[in-house]
Amino acid sequence: MSSSAWGLLALFLTTLLIASWPLGIWIARLSSGRLPQWMLRLEAPLFRLAGTSPDQSMPWKQYTIALLTFNALGVLVVYLLQRWQAVLPLNPAGMGAVSVDSAFNTAVSFVTNTNWQGYSGESTMGYLTQMLGLAVQNFLSAATGIAVVFALFRGFAARSTAVIGNFWVDITRITAWLLVPLSLVFAIFLVGQGVIQNFDAYQDVTTVETTQFQQPKLGADGQPALDDKGAPVMEDASTSTQTLPMGPVASQEAIKMLGTNGGGFFNANSAHPYENPTALSNFLQMLAIFLIPAALCFAFGREVGDQRQGWAVLAAMTVMFVIAVVAITPAEQMGNPQIAALGVDQAASSLQSGGNMEGKETRFGINATSLFAVITTAASCGAVNAMHDSLTPLGGMVPIVMMQLGEVVFGGTGTGLYGMLIFAILAVFIAGLMIGRTPEYLGKKIESHEMKLTSIAILVTPILVLAGTAIAVLADVGKAGIANPGAHGFSEILYALTSAANNNGSAFAGLSANTPFYNALLAVAMWFGRFGVIVPVLAIAGALAAKKRLPATAGTFPTHGPLFVVLLIGTVLLVGLLNYVPSLALGPVVEHLMLWPAQ
Repeated sequence: MSSSAWGLLALFLTTLLIASWPLGIWIARLSSGRLPQWMLRLEAPLFRLAGTSPDQSMPWKQYTIALLTFNALGVLVVYLLQRWQAVLPLNPAGMGAVSVDSAFNTAVSFVTNTNWQGYSGESTMGYLTQMLGLAVQNFLSAATGIAVVFALFRGFAARSTAVIGNFWVDITRITAWLLVPLSLVFAIFLVGQGVIQNFDAYQDVTTVETTQFQQPKLGADGQPALDDKGAPVMEDASTSTQTLPMGPVASQEAIKMLGTNGGGFFNANSAHPYENPTALSNFLQMLAIFLIPAALCFAFGREVGDQRQGWAVLAAMTVMFVIAVVAITPAEQMGNPQIAALGVDQAASSLQSGGNMEGKETRFGINATSLFAVITTAASCGAVNAMHDSLTPLGGMVPIVMMQLGEVVFGGTGTGLYGMLIFAILAVFIAGLMIGRTPEYLGKKIESHEMKLTSIAILVTPILVLAGTAIAVLADVGKAGIANPGAHGFSEILYALTSAANNNGSAFAGLSANTPFYNALLAVAMWFGRFGVIVPVLAIAGALAAKKRLPATAGTFPTHGPLFVVLLIGTVLLVGLLNYVPSLALGPVVEHLMLWPAQ
């Protein structure tokens, strides 16, 4: 890795630490309900109108039913908005109804915080659908993930209770006092950088480069007009006209990043200059993706009464993240030998970034693009500032691996931390087996019931990914979507199912996935990849809350030091990744050996 790449990584991590620490303090206050009086007075009438109260805490089953019901209604609303958008207002481009299978896939996608998009946003979705359907779910799906981790906080911190909080209170407070204020500030910043925010009709503009030529003038009947001698009448024409999509982009872009959603207003996502115009906006978007997941680690330490616990989890995440960045950046800096064989200079110099610049934006270059690719797939965001399908084989394998780890390296808003805490429970169980003691984590005994639920939570996504990939490569309708037969085509399918089941949403774009087959298959993977993990996590929260919190003794395995960090990283890598090694060997590894046959 070059010195500039190391410098960018160091600047990013330092800024993240400075920004996430105070936010973690505020999130801890949200979780425990220690809000200023003026906030409590503002929200009280709303809770009375809804028939609930912060004092009405729920058992884990009631909390789970409320969460599932709320999200199921969200799917219905987003689906209907897409199907009816042709007759709804704020549709200046006249977008028609979205097809049944695509609307279903998109509704599930945004409700599950996946934001997989099998369509081009600027040519499919009207403004109302984008705002009322997709952007609203960006807030609510992010709030749902944070609500789940709040419930888990309470499970660890509680001293023998049957309740884990109130879902309706949690999701309201998270949205109103965390996500909306942060998004408002970030959206204003993005507008200042050049991200558009309007309700204008699409604009026909004259581009800088103009090609003038003569073409026959058409008459009222659509036929070429003729002069007195019967010759066609010629007129000046130009290829300089381009249609530019407009829309309320900045408001959606802000929560897209802060909520680790990832769904782009435009098809090019964060590579589009109207979504991500400058190097500064690119840096702040990367920071926004990790901001809440990192802050939740600090909030976790405060809520369980030992800030070292939060630091330990954050340290494990950071080590794996840095390893991934160190892996992908040199792979992209090396370039592509097939392009070099054509005589193309891929060496870095004062005039060019060098390396594999295919599918990347010159305003970002190799370093910022590689860092963005790791951040967005580590954090279950799915936003992209480059074409992941154009990464080198090993470079493309890094985003796949980051998702296959279970999106626990920072991960999504809430989902990353509760996923990492599930691995922490497994790690202390393994440690307990090695030293012959009943495993404990944060004063709670980890017994067979918790381990069964942990096993379910860990195994759900590998089953969905591997079974879904097998179905797609065996079915004719699945193979029909492959544009690049061979190892890369397999990687495209593996990436799609990995992205869907782990609720990421990014893609290797060579796969034509907007078909009834893939829309249905990926929707199933997204739904069960989300709620197949959430339900056992909430069950674990309920089981832990009911247990007494035991005091630490001389025989208690410490879960805040370097030894535990190493054990946690090893557990994530071994248990989270070993399931996928054969599939990675068939895809990116084979492709790398074909690209670099001499190695």
